[in-house]
Amino acid sequence: MASDPQRGQRGQRGTNGSSGSGASDQTGAEDRKPQSDEAHSAFTPPLGVPYPPLPEDEHPTSEFALPAGLRPETPAEQEGSAFSQPSSTTGQTPLPAPVGATAMSAFTPPHGIPAVSLTKEAPWQDRMRTMLRMPVHERPVPERPERGDEDTGPAVPRVLDLTLRIGEILLAGGEGAEDVEAAMFGVAHAYGLERVEPTVTFTLLSISYQPSLVDDPVTASRTVRRRGVDYTRLSAVFRLVDDIASEGITLEEAYRGLAEIRRNRHPYPSWALTVASGLLSGAASMLVGGELLVFLAAALGSMLGDRLAWLASGRGLPEFYQFVVAAMPPAAVGVAFGLAHANVQASAVITGGLFALIPGRALVAGVHDGLTGYYITAAARLLEVGYLIVGIVVGVLSVLYIGLQLNPGLRRLNPEEALGAYNEPLVQITASMLLALAFCVLLQQERHTVAFATLNGGVAWVVYGALHYVAGINPVPATAIGAGLVGLFGQLLSRYRYASALPYVTAAIGPLLPGSATYFGLLNFAQGHLPEGLTSLVQAVSLALAIAVGVNLGAEVARLFLRAPGVEEAGTGRRAAKRTRGF
Repeated sequence: MASDPQRGQRGQRGTNGSSGSGASDQTGAEDRKPQSDEAHSAFTPPLGVPYPPLPEDEHPTSEFALPAGLRPETPAEQEGSAFSQPSSTTGQTPLPAPVGATAMSAFTPPHGIPAVSLTKEAPWQDRMRTMLRMPVHERPVPERPERGDEDTGPAVPRVLDLTLRIGEILLAGGEGAEDVEAAMFGVAHAYGLERVEPTVTFTLLSISYQPSLVDDPVTASRTVRRRGVDYTRLSAVFRLVDDIASEGITLEEAYRGLAEIRRNRHPYPSWALTVASGLLSGAASMLVGGELLVFLAAALGSMLGDRLAWLASGRGLPEFYQFVVAAMPPAAVGVAFGLAHANVQASAVITGGLFALIPGRALVAGVHDGLTGYYITAAARLLEVGYLIVGIVVGVLSVLYIGLQLNPGLRRLNPEEALGAYNEPLVQITASMLLALAFCVLLQQERHTVAFATLNGGVAWVVYGALHYVAGINPVPATAIGAGLVGLFGQLLSRYRYASALPYVTAAIGPLLPGSATYFGLLNFAQGHLPEGLTSLVQAVSLALAIAVGVNLGAEVARLFLRAPGVEEAGTGRRAAKRTRGF
């Protein structure tokens, strides 16, 4: 049967037409469906090709998923930079290290920089000093206590006021500027003030707090107008700061504790201070060869000078004139023995009186501030030391000049005759410990610190005597080494008791003070021997600087070999002091 071609063509067209209509309906239906991500992908299978079966155990949602057989990166593993050697755990062969490469990475690790954690087991001085030497953006945020809805934040004005009052007591007591700033920062940080910057100069304290980068800062300041020596009060303030920074006492409790500290009386009365001044001068005269009569004469002159200084202070005279008045009686007693031709070493009497007047405490604090970068405070303190020494010079020179005018041939005032070669170890060690004990009373120290400071003073003189008298070393390096051991032991004792190092250091350096060198210079000036006088005074200044530098170096050595709080990364060193190049 023949087929009709037209009919076949019509049937084919009809079939194709129906097929085209079905395809257009299907395309319209697909257009009406929501478009998926696969509809836009170049890797979508064509129509009619089935999708490959998905694995039952995993359903990747991204083309960047790890292929099978590769291990994911371990989150806890600390990596270095992108240019460091691959880890051996990946199974790859490590590449040779480039020339000059170091173990320290110069790039940010992929898991971030570890947070700095300042543990509370370390003394607050070390913790706060570490934070002060950090840039502001690297300091850890203080732990905020749970607050109710009614609490909006710390009482900023009261916290700043408490901080300034605590800093005032510490600065007035002779504490170093860095330790005062550390205490102020610790108090503010403990009460939740994050962005706070304390500033300490010789007579001015200021603190600035900025809640955020867009808020206005709040600044408060306080002027230190009166300075006094009371290490008992200083130790009490250190304990209060430790309670605030470590125990978290409330603001009201801190104010109550500060008020109790201010109300407390000095542990030793004024008459005990006068007796201690005499004991100090008598013990100092024994160091340079004085006997019992010299001891009594030096003690008498020093006690008279102390009473005159108290009288001048009560009349409102400046401290310069107080030192002038206090220096006259010991010199007058020595000149009187010399004029009477008594068998008394007048030079030892005057030297003992000078030991009680040399401002060693202010000198050590001034040099310490200079070495730690507080140059304004250091310059002011050293200028104060200069004025006080000039006052001593004026008082002693006035008396010596009068005595030499009455009798130009005073042989008992000749330093080569009186203090030439005296070396009695047992007597000098005993005298050095008595001198340190008297200094402890004058500094109003707590009774439990007196024994440690007295032993520290004896150790200082033993080291100095062994180096100078036995080994024949120059007095300047021998003094620096002895003072370095004093600073080292004082720093260790302060860390053990979480207290200030001053009570263990200041009294112990008393036997090393340059009393005899100062006297030699003044006597040569009074006799008209200017070159010899300048030489003796230069030696006295060198000994004083050796004491100050040695004490500071000993303290830094103690911190150098002890773990710095907050440093958790291996290979990370201790931060340098502020205002340095950061080496």
